Amino acid sequence: MSEYLIKRILLAIVTLFVIMLVSYFLVRLAPGDPAKNTIMGESAASQGISSEKNILSQNRSLREKLYLDKPILVGFSFWLRGIIFEGDFGESASVDKGRPVTRLILERLPVTVSLNFFAILVTYLLAIPIGIHSAITSRKNLDRGFTFFLLFLYSVPTFWIALLLQACICQGGLWPLFPLKGIYPENTWGLGTWSIIYDTAKHFVLPVFCLSYAGFAGLSRYARASMIEVIRQDYIRSARAKGLPEHVVILKHAFRNALITLITLFAELLPGLVAGSIIIEYVFSIPGMGSLSMMALNSRDIPVLMALFGFGGILTLTGIIIADLMYVAADPRISFES
Repeated sequence: MSEYLIKRILLAIVTLFVIMLVSYFLVRLAPGDPAKNTIMGESAASQGISSEKNILSQNRSLREKLYLDKPILVGFSFWLRGIIFEGDFGESASVDKGRPVTRLILERLPVTVSLNFFAILVTYLLAIPIGIHSAITSRKNLDRGFTFFLLFLYSVPTFWIALLLQACICQGGLWPLFPLKGIYPENTWGLGTWSIIYDTAKHFVLPVFCLSYAGFAGLSRYARASMIEVIRQDYIRSARAKGLPEHVVILKHAFRNALITLITLFAELLPGLVAGSIIIEYVFSIPGMGSLSMMALNSRDIPVLMALFGFGGILTLTGIIIADLMYVAADPRISFES
């Protein structure tokens, strides 16, 4: 196992290097001048009148700081050297000018991690039982009803559902049951522990639902299809012929063999949820990685963008490695050597 992990980690490092190289090429080749956009935005924000000479001087200085005055490969090598030897992702050029990128990400990372943790938990806790039940009641009216409902959920855009929920059941809407924005209560003065927990949970409900419903709908369909394929196998008929209880046949024999598909989907679900949180955090004004990504994209903040690309690449590769380890735990026929 240790040899396998070492090989996969080395392969992941090479893959991450390729991801970062391609990302840097795309950022540098995109139209526009990030340095010029940043300086012009600062001048407009301060409502000051800067001379053309001063603007050119600032532009030149920022281009040197971001390595935009160097060829792409040379600029990438300078950026990569700073990460490897100094552990420095640089400073934000426009999102929060002058602040270290690492500090910006660490401030927002817990919010995104907590949102996605609950989203994954809700997705699997609901999708797997519904998928199993749909497979057992295949081609019955209840299964058809679940199929229609889940396909409807899967087809509805996330941002549309988020805006609809805000208009209907958030503060200022038709039924103000949930907070309109944020992830934590704005004022906890005088509140007890349980009141704070309750208010925080209310802030989490709608963002977690919007993050999880599409993955939940898709995963339940995969769980259903995988279970239907397994329960038609000969060894399932043999288990039933031996007189084993139906719940033992389904959960112990059928479900364990259907886990391979669900484990494979985990490697895609994890980075997909983080990518989806960009929209959800923006709509609900949540100060997480998603809103930071949106601001960095709008302002072409290269240091922040590169750090976020690296985070996304690490997350995807980690999900794949975790899925590989779970394969062996789920199916003894799979070995690390194979």
